[in-house]
Amino acid sequence: MVFRERLAVPLSWWVLAVVFSGTVLGVVGLSAGPGWGVGVAAGTLGIAVALFLSTAILITVDDHELRVGRAVIERTYIGRCRPLDAAAADLRGGVDADVRAHLVLRPYIATAVEIEIVDADDPVPYWLVSTRKPARLAAVLAPVSASGSLS
Repeated sequence: MVFRERLAVPLSWWVLAVVFSGTVLGVVGLSAGPGWGVGVAAGTLGIAVALFLSTAILITVDDHELRVGRAVIERTYIGRCRPLDAAAADLRGGVDADVRAHLVLRPYIATAVEIEIVDADDPVPYWLVSTRKPARLAAVLAPVSASGSLS
């Protein structure tokens, strides 16, 4: 394993989910009774936890492939990689995006890496992947030489 990063929601989102559930507890508890308040608040918090856990993405790079969630590409098909700051990532993922691109963006991570795809049979021109370490990920994804070793 050359690179590994887990993209999960930040602590502040967990705090907001707990605060929201507390608010639901107060509102529903006052209007429908404490039993209903606890039940609805627990359900609300359970849904938030399920969403937060199910949307976490794992990025891994080894000598042969790049994995972003369930998407996989061999390193031989990776061209230039460009680390993007917050402003550039916002533009490249928005108005400057190609509709054929594979976007794995998270709203709580401002920076990203643009990964050029050089497979003639693949209609996807690039992957745009959120990461907290764009310079490191771009450096790790240096193109593989024709002999199959990393350059």
